Amino acid sequence: MIGGTILVTGDRGYIGSVLTSLLIERGYSVCGLDACFYEDCLFGEEGPMYPTLDRDIRDVEADDLRDVNVIIHLAGLSNDPLGELSPGITKEINLWATLRLAKLARDVGVSRFVYASSQSMYGVSTTDEELDEDDSEKKAITTYARTKWEAELALKELATDGFTVVCLRPSTVFGASPRLRCDIVYNNMVACAYTTGRIEVKSDGTPWRPVVHIRDVCSAFIAGVEAPVSLVAGRSYNVGIPNGNFSVRDLAEAAGRAVPGSIITFTSEHEDSRTYRVSFARILSELSDWYRPCWNLDRGGEELVEFFHRTGFNESHFRGRMTNRLAQLKHLTQLGSINAALRW
Repeated sequence: MIGGTILVTGDRGYIGSVLTSLLIERGYSVCGLDACFYEDCLFGEEGPMYPTLDRDIRDVEADDLRDVNVIIHLAGLSNDPLGELSPGITKEINLWATLRLAKLARDVGVSRFVYASSQSMYGVSTTDEELDEDDSEKKAITTYARTKWEAELALKELATDGFTVVCLRPSTVFGASPRLRCDIVYNNMVACAYTTGRIEVKSDGTPWRPVVHIRDVCSAFIAGVEAPVSLVAGRSYNVGIPNGNFSVRDLAEAAGRAVPGSIITFTSEHEDSRTYRVSFARILSELSDWYRPCWNLDRGGEELVEFFHRTGFNESHFRGRMTNRLAQLKHLTQLGSINAALRW
């Protein structure tokens, strides 16, 4: 276990709301930094209290990092639709602000920077082979994906003997969180089944998606903190589970098992060009002493249904701004709370 404080950027987002609690359970000193776009998108109770700073990552200063030893950098515009809302702002936040944060961190003596990258950089795969971290072609076809790939490359250039950079590329995440998202595929399907009795798949169900439970993702970030520098320095890791690639049809059928009696329909109204299968051999072998995933689709589906029961989840939650990140940003813009540059 490392000493000092861990700063989690984006601590009040979907993953951050779970990760901070798990870090505190492990005995770490934690602080957070978040722009607070999703502050009120809360289901149930918050986790344990810890110091947190209401701050856009574009505005971080060196003084904000003085007592920090490790940064887990989650903050950013978090998927392709958000990225296309304003490509210029996406690049400003996801790329330039990330690099500025890393430079400040290195200058003030932060020892490790664990970066939340993305498998979106693989884009559209034309091979049936599972894609690995280094040798497989990157086809970053969206602004979001390009910023993640470019940030990885630039972050590794900033690394020194005293400043370790680790890049984690999670599969599409699923599972319960106090700040739930339903704009991600498996959560969307289970929530749709639970609130409407139907699972609506707008493709033909054939595209491939790697998916991983939120607690396994958090375990990977903790592994990125705890594993020896000699193992992880300058490395990128696809984050997933053994046999963690699923067709969209597989995901729909698992959602149907979570909510028995649901009707699954494949409308094929959208041709989904995003399809790829990813190899998790590196993280499962190199970090096997630190990363031991233990969640599957069925267990995660049961957890989501229990979460929905407990929080009074309904169709308006499923379709509304509280669980759909683009809708929340549009809501804040319409209220006049944030401007076109996504600033309060």
